[in-house]
Amino acid sequence: MSTSFAPHSPTAPRAPERGRGGRRVRVLIGTDTYPPDVNGAAYFTARLAHGLAERGADVHVLGPSPTGRPYVSEQDGVVEHRLRSMPSLAHESVRLALPPGVRGHLNQLLGRLRPDTVHIQNHFLVGRMLARAARVHGVPVVATNHFMPENLFDPLRVPGPLRPYAARLAWWDLGRVLAGAEHVTTPTPAAAGLLTDQGFARPVEPVSCGIDLVRFQPLPADAPAADRRRLRERLGVPDRRTMLFVGRLDEEKNADELVRAVTLLPDTQLVLAGHGAQRTRLEELARAEGVADRVVFLGFVSHEDLPDVFRCADVFTIAGTAELQSIATLEAMASGLPVVAADAMALPHLVEEGRNGYLYRPGRPGELAERLRLVVEDEGTRRRMGAHSRLMASRHRLEDSLERFERIYEEAVAGTGPR
Repeated sequence: MSTSFAPHSPTAPRAPERGRGGRRVRVLIGTDTYPPDVNGAAYFTARLAHGLAERGADVHVLGPSPTGRPYVSEQDGVVEHRLRSMPSLAHESVRLALPPGVRGHLNQLLGRLRPDTVHIQNHFLVGRMLARAARVHGVPVVATNHFMPENLFDPLRVPGPLRPYAARLAWWDLGRVLAGAEHVTTPTPAAAGLLTDQGFARPVEPVSCGIDLVRFQPLPADAPAADRRRLRERLGVPDRRTMLFVGRLDEEKNADELVRAVTLLPDTQLVLAGHGAQRTRLEELARAEGVADRVVFLGFVSHEDLPDVFRCADVFTIAGTAELQSIATLEAMASGLPVVAADAMALPHLVEEGRNGYLYRPGRPGELAERLRLVVEDEGTRRRMGAHSRLMASRHRLEDSLERFERIYEEAVAGTGPR
């Protein structure tokens, strides 16, 4: 992962509102996952922090230490306050902050920083401890939910019969933590509706995670075919028709459906960019299905190379059924790719059937293959759908999301936000 997450802003940022004592607005972001963690919530939080800093805010991030040892450092204008941590059971790249001593540390930190607002990204250890401390210090709390219980069931090996009960308990716990926030957001209308369906009585505002349309964009329409061949060669991708998935190779992502779909598309390869607990099983599945030569595992892709990975592909595919938005799908759309996605959770918000791609019923790789065939067999269709994807992605500009969060902070401080 790159050490820099500052977004490129094609337009000049607006002047920040003034905080206490006439200083810059100061925001303390609390999160249980932050780079080098590899997941959508971590990446969004980093983009939010660095985007706000670029626009003039004084931004501090509180989260677990990636090494286990506590420290404070500054990365591109964002001050990171890292808490003592231990490995988690859920994901190998995620660590848990250790609660002993944290309460006193938070009281000191809030007293010293005197932030105008606290913005929690999770309701787990860091989020709930920081929200509780902020209320004691009279600091307004904004909360963003990226959580679905389904994303933890497989890593924690929750038995199937217990999952409905575990889900109800998890939603109740989430609602209890978020109930004290001045303003609650989540990435999509579907995610907001899910909270409401689970009994959360407060208003929930959908605010897109946002996408950097400058960093993620397609190759120029008049670019010679040799340009894509050179990109593929540099990244180790064979020069053939390509369906792409970018994300964690964990059980809830259902990447096995993508591998099975490849068996029905003899002239197409699948490129998987990312790592996770299911990689070995997926490699074994590709060999068993006789498509090992057409399933390419890129592993972890650096922050710098990710835009070129999208430019190597012809279509983006995603089979996950617990996506609250899917930043990777937005990045693919901004890169001018058609999308074929599972008809589940928030993914339908990113697909306009027949215009930028298609949906398929989860668990049906044959149907997925048919939808992919409709996209990839005609160059004109791919180009038309890719252009519409880019247009749809333009509705999720990162600058717009940053500006909305700035206004939310101001409303929370003024006490004018929804309650």
